Amino acid sequence: MIKPLIQIKDLSKQFNDIYVFRGIDISIYQGQSLAIIGGSGQGKSVLLKCIIGLMPYDSGQILYKGSILNKTNKNKFINGLGVVFQGAALFDSLPIWENITFKFKYSRTHSWKERRKIAIQKLDLVELSKSCLDLYPSELSGGMQKRVGIARAIASNPKILFFDEPTSGLDPITSNTINKLIRGVIKELGVTAINISHDLNSIRMIADEVALLHHGKLNWTGTIDAFEKTKNQNVQEFISPNSTP
Repeated sequence: MIKPLIQIKDLSKQFNDIYVFRGIDISIYQGQSLAIIGGSGQGKSVLLKCIIGLMPYDSGQILYKGSILNKTNKNKFINGLGVVFQGAALFDSLPIWENITFKFKYSRTHSWKERRKIAIQKLDLVELSKSCLDLYPSELSGGMQKRVGIARAIASNPKILFFDEPTSGLDPITSNTINKLIRGVIKELGVTAINISHDLNSIRMIADEVALLHHGKLNWTGTIDAFEKTKNQNVQEFISPNSTP
């Protein structure tokens, strides 16, 4: 039997006495593209932060390659991640090439020439010209900033990519372009991807598996094809919010 690459078991998180999510069980397999969906305030982004170690969880376990994440293997797990944050989250004071290679900024293993070379390679993957190298984030459009955010996430050739609302704040045309780009990057690099989203078009274009959070619990999981056909009421409300009574 194939073991999950990442396994989330009975995970719970609360603030004070209020649960953000409770008893979450999700298995993510090598090469899979999973969308974790749900309405606003359902705990999607908090769950992401717990998985990547930005926020502690209260109970449950996270396993990586069959082993519980702990002090021994956590760094290896984190070093193999790439994260595209909501809003791109670029450093305004750094030029684009330094934003992309920020992970290597204080590393003795990469000279500035090597970092610029990496930046050019990753810009090409996200379909941006090397003429952007020395520009600053404020000089780029929102869609271009998103592309730079993706380039930064893949700078270290990660095995797993996390996307937190990658099309947030973009117009429909630009969102569609970014979704196609993400799908292409996932295929090109052969990575495992977890996409936190409430953008239905993004889910349809990127995901092959879907997990729905509703009122802090895992309400439905399945393939993208099953997602489109299920009679689950909460999925139906997510797909057609204005058509349900």
